[in-house]
Amino acid sequence: MNNEYTIVDNELYKDYKYLEKVVDLTLKHEKVNNAIFSIVFVGEEEIHHLNKEYRGIDRITDVISFAFEDNAYLEYNDIRLLGDIYICIPKMKKQAVEYGHSEKRELSFLTVHGLLHLLGYDHMTKEEEKIMFDLQELILDEANIKR
Repeated sequence: MNNEYTIVDNELYKDYKYLEKVVDLTLKHEKVNNAIFSIVFVGEEEIHHLNKEYRGIDRITDVISFAFEDNAYLEYNDIRLLGDIYICIPKMKKQAVEYGHSEKRELSFLTVHGLLHLLGYDHMTKEEEKIMFDLQELILDEANIKR
């Protein structure tokens, strides 16, 4: 597997080395090779702006994915350009407390969730939601990231 991704921390969260395993497992599950994407950590103001501007939803959210392949399968020189994942670190921290699990678990969940969106998964129907959320749980279990 020859995938490349960048995590842009924006000095919001320093402890995310474990995400490599989560990302690698997700890509392995989906048999993704030669792909490029970014994960960007942002604050509440930026995620609110992105959510309002691009989704028409005027509130803070936890993760937004911009899948480049939504419109067409993009490949250049045999490399897939998947897109960008934006994760709101303050929202992630609040949700970890709210859901009663670690920040590691919440950040891993949001990363897998965002990456699966880049790969074409969605949860608009109950059936889609079950498929996507079951796969997320499987990947997090394999990474030994528990609630």
